[in-house]
Amino acid sequence: MAGIYLHIPFCKTRCIYCDFYSTTRSELITRYIHALCNELKMRKEYLKEEKIETVYFGGGTPSQLGEEDFQQIFKAIQKHYGLEDCREITLEANPDDLSKEYLQMLSALPFNRISMGIQTFDDATLKLLKRRHNARTATEAVRRCREAGYQNISIDLIYGLPGETKERWEKDLRQAISLNVEHISAYHLIYEEDTPIYNMLKQHQICEVDEDSSLEFFTLLIEYLQKAGYEHYEISNFCRPGYYSRHNTSYWKGIPYLGCGPSAHSFNGTTREWNISSIDRYIKGIEEGQRVFETEYLGPTTRYNEFIITTMRTVWGTPIEKLKQLFGIEMWEYCRKMATPYLKSGKLEEYEGALRLTREGIFISDSIMSDLLWVD
Repeated sequence: MAGIYLHIPFCKTRCIYCDFYSTTRSELITRYIHALCNELKMRKEYLKEEKIETVYFGGGTPSQLGEEDFQQIFKAIQKHYGLEDCREITLEANPDDLSKEYLQMLSALPFNRISMGIQTFDDATLKLLKRRHNARTATEAVRRCREAGYQNISIDLIYGLPGETKERWEKDLRQAISLNVEHISAYHLIYEEDTPIYNMLKQHQICEVDEDSSLEFFTLLIEYLQKAGYEHYEISNFCRPGYYSRHNTSYWKGIPYLGCGPSAHSFNGTTREWNISSIDRYIKGIEEGQRVFETEYLGPTTRYNEFIITTMRTVWGTPIEKLKQLFGIEMWEYCRKMATPYLKSGKLEEYEGALRLTREGIFISDSIMSDLLWVD
C-alpha cells in the first residue's frame, strides 16, 4: 500500500508562524492544477504499482480550490493510480472556507476526512497570528461539517503561543474536547527563521514561553485528552479509537508515498525526492517536461536513523523483528545497548514485540531517540 500527498500552496493571507511553502497568487491556480495533474501522470511509475490507500490534500490552503479543480485532480489520480483501495482522503481546510455551500460542493467529491486548522480559540491570539477565522467561526465550521455528513474530523491546535497561560490553554483544551471530533493534533509553537513571528520575537515585541510552562502545557494536553477518551497514538496526535490518521501514520511506519507540487517530498523506501520550492519554476518545469527536483539516496545509517525517529514517535513503537530484518543484528544490538538504561529507568518498555516510549519517556523523547541513533 502507498499514499499520495498533494501540496496545494495557495493561501488568501499568510499566517505569521508558518514556514510551509505557500503563495497568495491565486491567479496561478488554473495553470497549477494542470501542472499538478501532469506531474501525477509523469510519475505514475514511482510507487511501482502499489495500491493507493490514502490521499492527502495539504497546504497552503487546499480549501481555496473549487469543484472543477478537485475534479481534475481526482480524475488524474483515478486514471493513473486508481482509487478502488483508498480508505482515507483528507482535505486540509480553514474554518472560514467551510461554508454550507462549500461543504455541499465537497459532498460530491471523494473526501471522507476533514482536517481543520483551528490553532486556538482565543480571538485576540488568532488576530495576532493573522488567522482569518475567530473562535465562533471554528466551532460553527465543525458543526457544519457534521451536518454535511462528515464522520471523521480532525482539528489542529498550537500551544506555547505568545502570552500563553495555563488557564488559556486549559480553556482551549476544554473547547476542543466539547467539539467531540475524532482526531486532535497539537503542536508546540516553533519560531522558524524568516517568519514574521520569529522577527517579532527577535525584536522583543513578543515573548517566548519558558521551558517549565511548555512542559506543563504538554502534560495538560495529555491528561485532558486521555481523560476525554482520546488515544495518544503519536507524540503530537490523539484520536478516538480507530480514527488515527492513516496517511500521516504511513510516514511514521515507513510506507512509500508520492508527493506532488512545489516543495512536496516523496519516499519509496530507498530514496527521497523533493520538488523545487517555487511555484513558477515548478509549473515551468512540468510544462517543459523537466521537473525540477532533488534526490537523496538513503544509505543504511540514514535509513536506520529515520526508522528509529519515526517509529519511536508512535504508540506502536519500533518493531524489533523488523529492525533486525532491515538492518541486521549489529544495529539491533547497538539499539538494544543504548536503550538499556531507559528500559531500566522505565522510560522505554518492550511491548508486543516492539520497543516503545512509556508515559514518562514521552517527555524526554528527543533525548531518547537521539541516543538510539547510529553514528558513523
